[in-house]
Amino acid sequence: MVNKNTHASDNEPQTAELYHGDTGRLPQDGRSVLAALLAGPSIDAKRNINLWPALLRYEDEIRSRLSELYLTLELDRELGVAFIKKADTGDLDTPTTLRRREITFIQSVLILYLRRLLIEATSKGEPAITSETDMMDHLKLYEPTGNTDHHGFEKKINSAVDTMRKFSILSAIRGSDDRYEISPTLKLLFTPENAESMIRVYRALKDGQVPDNKSVDDGEGEDE
Repeated sequence: MVNKNTHASDNEPQTAELYHGDTGRLPQDGRSVLAALLAGPSIDAKRNINLWPALLRYEDEIRSRLSELYLTLELDRELGVAFIKKADTGDLDTPTTLRRREITFIQSVLILYLRRLLIEATSKGEPAITSETDMMDHLKLYEPTGNTDHHGFEKKINSAVDTMRKFSILSAIRGSDDRYEISPTLKLLFTPENAESMIRVYRALKDGQVPDNKSVDDGEGEDE
């Protein structure tokens, strides 16, 4: 491998070429962090024990790479959570570089429920724990009046829970079949302003007259 040291900035790491035609300067573990952040929704110290140290080691370089994509890094060392969001570019005309993902009504109700549990547990200095039974019981309160397809509604609930697991908002507790710890990421991804916006919509839309989906940017949780 050829050492790439020509024109390298004094502030940037120099690394060997990882593959033919490679012009990057981040080492492989730094690139893995960058790729994970772009894939979303977040990196956390407990779940990503290999990526977290590399994130801290190459934070400045990663911030620089993200800035080139009009993105910014949100990093909370105390909570051990990091994610990306759109940079505040003011009046500058910039392209959108974050993917958009549809969030169903049931998924957003679940997010609000989990976020409330997380805030309550954090205030007591305890881990935020929930169970499939508790989530199911809470979400059933939002079944549309007059709905006759109860099985179909339960499938939507199970899908919402699966989505939270997929994106590591819920992490299974070892030795338990249905209990989960709620990631502190959720409190950062969905700010009080986001939560209040959702609540206002749900108070206004009654008897099942709710939007099927809400579109949000990965890693931000903001409506547009």
